[in-house]
Amino acid sequence: MLHTYTYPKYEYRQSDEQRSGERVRHPVVVIGAGPVGMTQALDCAARGIPTVVLDDNNTVSIGSRAVCYAKRPLEIWDRLGLGDDLVAQGVQWKVGKVFFRDELVYQFDLLPEDHHKMPAMINLQQYYLEERLVRACDESPLVDLRWKHKVLAIETHDDHVVLTIETPDGIFKTEASWLIACDGASSDTRRMIGADFTGQFFQDRFLIADVVMKADFPTERWFWFDPPFHRNQSVLLHKQCDNVWRIDFQLGWDADPNEEKKPEKVIPRIQAMLGPDVPFELEWVSVYQFACRRIDRFRHGRVIFAGDAAHQVSPFGARGANSGVQDCDNLSWKLKAVLDGDASEALLDTYHDERAFAADDNLLNSTRSTDFITPKSRTSLRLRNAVLELARTEPFARPLVNSGRLSTPTPYVHSPLNTPDAESFAGRMTPGTNCADAPVEVDGRPGWLLNELGRGFVLLSFGPAEPVRVGNVEAAVLQVGRDIVDRAGVLTQRYDGQPGTVYLIRPDQYVAARWRRFDRAAAEAALARALGRSLA
Repeated sequence: MLHTYTYPKYEYRQSDEQRSGERVRHPVVVIGAGPVGMTQALDCAARGIPTVVLDDNNTVSIGSRAVCYAKRPLEIWDRLGLGDDLVAQGVQWKVGKVFFRDELVYQFDLLPEDHHKMPAMINLQQYYLEERLVRACDESPLVDLRWKHKVLAIETHDDHVVLTIETPDGIFKTEASWLIACDGASSDTRRMIGADFTGQFFQDRFLIADVVMKADFPTERWFWFDPPFHRNQSVLLHKQCDNVWRIDFQLGWDADPNEEKKPEKVIPRIQAMLGPDVPFELEWVSVYQFACRRIDRFRHGRVIFAGDAAHQVSPFGARGANSGVQDCDNLSWKLKAVLDGDASEALLDTYHDERAFAADDNLLNSTRSTDFITPKSRTSLRLRNAVLELARTEPFARPLVNSGRLSTPTPYVHSPLNTPDAESFAGRMTPGTNCADAPVEVDGRPGWLLNELGRGFVLLSFGPAEPVRVGNVEAAVLQVGRDIVDRAGVLTQRYDGQPGTVYLIRPDQYVAARWRRFDRAAAEAALARALGRSLA
């Protein structure tokens, strides 16, 4: 049905190990070449880990899938060298509007403050994102992306995993020190491992209609409750690139999915919304039901789960792919430390601690959004509508309007890798929080703080400090005023950077500890803790 996009076909190649028949053990194998799987491989490669990616297909994802990518995943892709390309291709937005019937009742700004490199959100069709990730994988000497490689069986051992793989040239076996399952909500890996995946399926159905049109709608997220053109239900509108607009129509549980996908049913819905004189062309139509659930443990021995293979949420709030990319960000540096012998496997258990905590936060927000959008009783419907009525005039009611809390990073407030504050700080940069960006000067040229972080542990200092080391792992010093210049004062303000202040920043750009002055023993202890040494 797509008129604006032609799917690429990627070439299958027989690997050297299959050709030779010699069993090879790879440091990391990733199953699934979707956005999460390829991001995981690229992040591993950026940290020096050779990674094999297996996918049973030979093209990008079919149809209309993920659309919205939030600021934090964009920052992660920017660390991998992809941020500028994705932002240039995508549709940027930060304003959302909520309508009740035919009136605007509430609007929000996802990024009301200035001085961030990445925008609050971009809208970009998933197939474009995947194309860019495929090119990056092909360009990386440490990523081996293998199409038409279907995993048939997995044998787990104490120190490795054996995979049985089917290709067009037959079946062979390979090994991995670590296997990362990024094979989606219907993960075969999860089934082979026997991992539990529990949660709630929602008894409602929604229609996705991607249409090509030149419309006067602004580049914003618009959400309607009970609009005149779709009474007693909800509608969501987003703009993508190529003049493609995503429209989600709530249908109700009793709707027949096969009937609702027919053009003769879809076209009148869209005409009622846009008006009879607005020309459009159907690009994609599908009906979906969703669930909120997660895996019992993100790590099962040598098998680690990420993305939809580990957790599922409703599409309201754009938390699915965005959360999966943040899984990769959390995992790669920990795998590197374990593979290099700088940390024990206990560090990998903190991947579950931190990302399961984030998944539970996303599931809670997703469930609350769904309950607000699709009330389950007459009483909850009346309460929901009363909130919407009040929000027109009463500011206190507007935070209660929930058309999908948009994806933001979950602080790891209870992480065992954090060193708690011993002194008072202002602002949001508490241990366990991802670093806020800020404009800086580097070697006399304009730059950004986050572009100076992310390659290893860093001591961000607002005064004298010295590198510290635990084993082979060093935390280098990035001193404000010497290595970077905070001419606008934004960095100092966001980090409450009083003279002498020091932050220990993890390789994933999260705050691990902070002090009001540099103390070598305290910094070494915090670095050891961030490496999981206290857990071993």
